[in-house]
Amino acid sequence: MQPLHNKTSEAPTALHNVAADNLRFIRATMEGASYFTGISGKGYVATGLSAAAAATFAAQQTTSQAWLAVWMAELVLACAISFAMTIHKSKAQGKTLWTGSGRRALLAFVPAMLVGGIFTGKLAWQGDVSLLPALWLALFGASVLAASQHSLRLLSYMGAAFIALASLVLLDWLPTNPALGLGFGGLHILFGVLIWRHHGG
Repeated sequence: MQPLHNKTSEAPTALHNVAADNLRFIRATMEGASYFTGISGKGYVATGLSAAAAATFAAQQTTSQAWLAVWMAELVLACAISFAMTIHKSKAQGKTLWTGSGRRALLAFVPAMLVGGIFTGKLAWQGDVSLLPALWLALFGASVLAASQHSLRLLSYMGAAFIALASLVLLDWLPTNPALGLGFGGLHILFGVLIWRHHGG
């Protein structure tokens, strides 16, 4: 017959393990509800590759209208790829982009992008696109920084890097087309790989 004191000593240990497991589950659940982790690293890599190709092609254009047309086409393509792959990853996680933390991240991302659209239309109408590269890099960086408050912390570094690139362009320390290729191409690929490796695709 097993001594009574062994049973009583095992009970607190078992309860402690159960409590620890419950706390871990609650913490993971709260973190999942608070932050949107459905950002697709694979989508970022794909959009980065398309942006790198667009930067090369845009640099070969001889008019500002043709240059702008290349980047507008890239904008449509990149948005389609990124949103489609993020929605796919979110569904695989049992989440959605349209509610909860996904919706908050999206709403934080959109305003600065809308401002960028307004300024792009105005400057294009005036026929002066010289400020657009720095404007795009800065406002995209601001959008990513805002969205990072509801999503992956890694995105805050990406947003800051875009703003730093915009500053270099404004100071004439970096040519516009290489800066766009480095930002929308290189940074998307770099952070896409990091998200892919550390946050499940």
